[in-house]
Amino acid sequence: MVELHLVILVLALMLGFVASYLAVTERDLLKAVGFSSVQAIAYAIVFYILMAPDIVLAYVAIAVGIYSALLVFAISKTERYEVV
Repeated sequence: MVELHLVILVLALMLGFVASYLAVTERDLLKAVGFSSVQAIAYAIVFYILMAPDIVLAYVAIAVGIYSALLVFAISKTERYEVV
């Protein structure tokens, strides 16, 4: 029987990869920031499963909190949609 933490690890990694792809290909910059936050949360779950709680605390605070807020502020000063 496959252990539950390995299944959660694989699902979180897959979610992180999909969110990373969507963040890179998205033309709406606010949606891209949202996908980047989802990716950061998925990787925080991975770090937690790998028993690195100190990295989780720093990663969530920086990647989800400060980084996302800074990007939303920067996008508010520019155009929301990427121009080709």
